[in-house]
Formats: sequence, structure tokens, C-alpha cells
Amino acid sequence: MISIIVTTYNRRRFLKEATISVLKQDYQNKEVIVIDDGSTDESFREIEGLPVKYVRKENGGISSARNKGIEISQGEYIAFLDVDDLWMKSKLSTQMKLMEEKGYSISYTDEIWIRNGKRMNQKLKHKKYSGDIFERCLPLCIISPSSVVIKRELFDKVGLFDESLPVCEDYDLWLRISARYPVLFIERPLIIKRGGHDDQLSKSYEAMDKFRIRSLVNILKSGILNETQEIKAVEDMKTKCRIVANGAKKRGRADEAEYYLKLGEDFIINT
Repeated sequence: MISIIVTTYNRRRFLKEATISVLKQDYQNKEVIVIDDGSTDESFREIEGLPVKYVRKENGGISSARNKGIEISQGEYIAFLDVDDLWMKSKLSTQMKLMEEKGYSISYTDEIWIRNGKRMNQKLKHKKYSGDIFERCLPLCIISPSSVVIKRELFDKVGLFDESLPVCEDYDLWLRISARYPVLFIERPLIIKRGGHDDQLSKSYEAMDKFRIRSLVNILKSGILNETQEIKAVEDMKTKCRIVANGAKKRGRADEAEYYLKLGEDFIINT
């Protein structure tokens, strides 16, 4: 069984369509859990009468919402859907078939990107890969949570989403997984990602690399990386620290710039 966790916070206008795209999946053995992270827009009215488990919790952020869904789920596999995204009808059946055939515990798919109602092309930096992709995951998040199917036991090995990260929590989890497990990429666009709206979470935070740096520090300190992975992680962190430091200098924040430059240097010395 697959447990599908749909997370929402004040996105009533998207919730019904997203949920229906899950219910219409041609993969039958599933449970659908909607985690409402403390919405104040009466989102629940959009899914009244639908065969889903609705759970409303106190607002705590996207990571706490996904973790709550994992906690109460019963499936052997876990899938996520961010409420502003949609699934193609054959998404789950395609992933489960290929994961079983190829022996993978996690897979993700290609995507169709819609921004402000218009289809967008993905850039080269968003190119996706199969296999041992840890190094490919270092620059930025190439795996969309809405595209993933994960065997539940992986969370027992690598942990859940980091609730201290307000953004880049997916980047953090994919680093922890891809450092240990091969990842299957399915070259079919089986989800639609809709962006560009004003309340998009990533628009709320300056310098996203600050949060990626936190993830890199954590995984470098964890001791789980092999020598090659560690070298690549330090190189990427050095680049990110330099970018954030330059941005801080331009904004007149000399202490912050010095902190990030020193952080990168300290890890280089330690290796």
C-alpha cells in the first residue's frame, strides 16, 4: 500500500483539484491523507465527502505537516503531494512497476512546469539523474517532493524532514537519502508543478543557500559520507558560503559575510 500525504496551508483554491488528481490514480492500493497545517481559510470544505483522511494540526511548517502524515500513515510506501501540484493518472502505477523491476527503494519523475498559467522550460541546472546522485543533489534541489515515492523503511534509516528548516527541507532529506541509496529517475513528466503565486514559500526567504549550507554542515558532521562524497560536499559548501558572503557584503552586513567565509574555510581545513 502507498500512503499519499497531501499537505496544505491556506491553499483552499488548490486543494480539491490536487486531491482529486490523487484519487483518480489508476493504482488502487492506497490511502490518502490530507494534512492541514492550521489553515484559516476553511480549506476542509473543499474535500468534504471525499474518501480521504483529513487531519488538522497547529501550524508548524511544511516539514512538520509531512512528518505528521508519515507518523499516522500505514503504507509500506510513502508519496507526497504539495497542494499546488497535480499528478498524472498513471504516476503511482508507473513508479511502483519500475521500482519493483529495477530494485529501487526511491524514485522520482520528470515534471511539467507551469508559472502564472504558462508552461515553462526547465533549465540545464535542473537536469535529473538516476543512480548514485548525491553529487548531483549538492548544487540545488533537483527532486520535487510531489514526484517521489519512497519505501517507508528509508525514513527509519535516514530520519524524517528537518523541522528546524523553514525551506530547503527537501534538499536536506534528499542529501541524506542519496548519500546512502541509489535513486531511480523516471523520464516521464508525471506531475504538474504550478508556481509563480505570491504566497509561494520559496519567495518568503532571502538567500536560500543559507539553509542549504546548514544541511551541508549537518551531513558533513554526521560521519555518513565516504571520502569522495565529503570532498564534493565541502567544495559545494565553499561555493555557497562565498555566494552568501558576497551577498551579505553588498547589503552592508560585514559580520555575516565574515561568518560564512570562515565557515567554509574551517571545513576545508578539517578535510
